[in-house]
Amino acid sequence: MLKAVLFDVDFTLFRPGPELGPEGYRRVGERHGLTLDPDLYGAARGSAIEELQRNHELVHDEEIWIAFTEQIVLHMGGDFSGARACATDMVREWERHENFSLYEDALPVLDELRRRALKIGLISNGQRDLDEFATHHDLEVDAIVGSKTHGRVKPHASIFMAALEALDVSPEEVAMVGDSYEDDIEGARALGIRAILLDRDGLRPGAPDRIDTLLALPAALGLAHV
Repeated sequence: MLKAVLFDVDFTLFRPGPELGPEGYRRVGERHGLTLDPDLYGAARGSAIEELQRNHELVHDEEIWIAFTEQIVLHMGGDFSGARACATDMVREWERHENFSLYEDALPVLDELRRRALKIGLISNGQRDLDEFATHHDLEVDAIVGSKTHGRVKPHASIFMAALEALDVSPEEVAMVGDSYEDDIEGARALGIRAILLDRDGLRPGAPDRIDTLLALPAALGLAHV
């Protein structure tokens, strides 16, 4: 029986604001004497993600996030002389709670899960204090596990296990919902947790257990409409 649902945070429940997107990089770059091309942001972020997943040990480390962001800056046309300082400033922007807003489909679905007496947990990688973040956005949840506090990042098994322990559930009693196939979906499934991919941008149309809006989540979980 399903007792709880775990959610990734960024790009799943919360939308990063314009300060964290292509134009945000361009503006921060200007402060450091860099000319960054917003049109290159998508490819730059994709390359940085591949580099990050290939070369770190799934340990949370601020230096990793700065190096990740530095790669985005460089791929957007920045040069080495100012890229690190620019990246450090961008990481600080990602730590600001007000730079995020809930997707329109998030609260109705969270309310529906609450109505079904299901526990809700958050599990996220990143530099923000996730407890403070949830409080800032008045988000009512039963468990919060952020890599900054936990020390490991998804898809490491321990961060999922910490969330299960906090919710007092076993793998077969919980579902994981996230946008990252490698971090959220593969990480959860490796532990026997059912995982549902939220593919808002249609990047994996053939993936199993895939939805393109959170509004489709109750049906995907087999929760009959009442």
